Amino acid sequence: MKTFCGRANPTTGALDWVEASEEYDYHQEIARSCYADMLHDHDRNIKYYEGIRAAVRRVKARGERVVVLDIGTGTGLLSMMAVTAGADRCYAVEVFKPMAEAAQTIVKKNGFSDKIKIINKHSTDVTVGEDGDMQEKANVLITELFDTELIGEGALPSYEHAHLHLVQAGCEAVPHRATVYAQLVESELLWSWTQLQPLQVGEGEGEGQRGARLLPPPALTRCAGAHSVCDIQLSQVHPGSFTALSPVCTMFRVDFSKPVSTSPQSHSSHFLVESSGRAQVVLSWWDLHMDPEGHIVCSMAPSWTYQDPSSAPWRDHWMQSVYFLPAERSVTAGEELSLTVCHDDYSLWFSVQPRRFVSLYSQSVGSVYSPAGSQVRFLPLCSFQTEAPPPRPCCTCQAHLIWNRPRFGELNDRRRTESFVSALRSVLTEDSVCLSVSDGSLLPVFAHALGAKKVTVTHMVFLESNSMSGGVDLLEIRPEQLSSKELGGEQISVLMAEPYFSTSLLPWHSLFFWYCRTALSGLLKPGATVLPGSASLHLLGVQFQDLWRIRAPCGTCEGFDVSPMDHMVQHSLDFRESREAEPHPLWEYPCRALTDPSPVMTFDFTQCLPQQPVSSQGSLPFIRDGRCHGVALWMEYQLTKDIRVSAGLNGPISEQGACQWTRHRKQGVYFLRTPWESSGDGSASLTYSLTFQPQTGDISVDFGVSSE
Repeated sequence: MKTFCGRANPTTGALDWVEASEEYDYHQEIARSCYADMLHDHDRNIKYYEGIRAAVRRVKARGERVVVLDIGTGTGLLSMMAVTAGADRCYAVEVFKPMAEAAQTIVKKNGFSDKIKIINKHSTDVTVGEDGDMQEKANVLITELFDTELIGEGALPSYEHAHLHLVQAGCEAVPHRATVYAQLVESELLWSWTQLQPLQVGEGEGEGQRGARLLPPPALTRCAGAHSVCDIQLSQVHPGSFTALSPVCTMFRVDFSKPVSTSPQSHSSHFLVESSGRAQVVLSWWDLHMDPEGHIVCSMAPSWTYQDPSSAPWRDHWMQSVYFLPAERSVTAGEELSLTVCHDDYSLWFSVQPRRFVSLYSQSVGSVYSPAGSQVRFLPLCSFQTEAPPPRPCCTCQAHLIWNRPRFGELNDRRRTESFVSALRSVLTEDSVCLSVSDGSLLPVFAHALGAKKVTVTHMVFLESNSMSGGVDLLEIRPEQLSSKELGGEQISVLMAEPYFSTSLLPWHSLFFWYCRTALSGLLKPGATVLPGSASLHLLGVQFQDLWRIRAPCGTCEGFDVSPMDHMVQHSLDFRESREAEPHPLWEYPCRALTDPSPVMTFDFTQCLPQQPVSSQGSLPFIRDGRCHGVALWMEYQLTKDIRVSAGLNGPISEQGACQWTRHRKQGVYFLRTPWESSGDGSASLTYSLTFQPQTGDISVDFGVSSE
């Protein structure tokens, strides 16, 4: 049996559906999963264990037999905790077949097969009865069905079904409840991820100067944007990057020990504006109370809410959420507002309105939960159902469907824009005939504003019905299909790209531009400018502060042997494409450079694509002590002789090795199978071997360590 898998094709810039063996899809799922991250999350594990022990004690105190239903069991860890705590029977449900098989092996290895039954089904398909999957309804419900948005993985439908069909009324639940928090802020940084800002192209003054101030089209500024959550490591967004306009508001709670509804709901929290500004963005996170009293709490709060940020637990399977308001609005300190959250069974969205209720809650915040040593003020729960909940935001301008959040930020990066404008100004003349081949790029607009004779765009762009597109010809045609006819018989004097393509996953997927340049070689004017003229692939060996956890074997977790899980993950990592580098936004994941950064491959766009593979081998000495977890890879683009744009490092590496990464692009990360302990004296080196395959557009990578 075969399966079809989507795969970015750098030779065409498209997402190809390729036939692979039936094992391919689940190997990818396992290799890129967050199972290891969860197993390494000691805070999560110990809070669950404490909550499970307490729930089992409560049931036994009632003189009842303890029957557990564990939905989304994964490795079976929580079920084993329950049996160890004294549960008489545990039904562990896992829908992903390879994971269910691993759980079966782990449960057997730890000696719990007689009390734990693994059920390889979706929980909504589980049956109860003499011939059913469960012989009786459970009186303890354990789940781990949450994502960064809390409900995005279908937690509410699963809970609703479980309470109707699988558990007893009045059952114990671990976690017992969840609480969602939100804070309204003004942030130029975060707002730049959803709205295009005005752009200045050129000086617009003086003899020979051409330029203009470009304003976003009205369709974009009026657009409410996409309602989907932006999940990030909010701990890496410095508090200096935003101004808090509200306290941290308690928006709503879900009690998992009682029947749960999937019906759409809305809740409002009322507050006094703490600082005048522009209400733009809502920061949100949640916590889990593992027991009814709220003594056992697992919090997702960002580290800057802690008095000691280093004490905040790190996790990547649960992060924090950023929501963008449909429109920014000015607010004044002391003004009374309502922050409203709406949710269906899978997603949340927020809005801000003037206060419409009679009383403003002003209870003491002393009794309200906040992380240990919290530095922020929490507003108690004062949530009401609203009569007319705000509608779900919906993109009407198409830009939010074409540009993702980092892409908005990239287009709003003034320094980056200045680099491209300066490069264009240095090569454009009044006779320039330009062609742009990047997705959703503003380069054609810049070229027109700088006085180019003719500007043509091929490939997917956001310029239609756009006041910024005057003087730009739009062609719905792929570069390799372009002929002299579409160019009006003229030859291209400036071929330009950022390059950016929406299908790119790894840094070198942008080499699709090279394929376009080669296909267009017959249409280029002799001596034509290609911008960028070249690209280079860079790398350095790094020690991750925390990201290493997502690929590190666990062995024993809270006293249970989960090594079969390690073996399964490693087997999947060894399976074909799973050995590749993987994309990560490294600005969210602090790391130290243990080697100097170095360009290891160069791609000359002024020449056509080579016919034969291009290889590069070498080594980089370790110059700092530390544990090398892997390699970071990124592209840099030489726009002109003097202007370079980086899609990776965007600042110097500190003496201690701290790295500054762009927020706009993902970098490639290759994890070493075994981390290397570096003494930093140059006696050991990171070795690399890379090969670019022109036929596929892929770069195969292999890394190791050599020592004297």
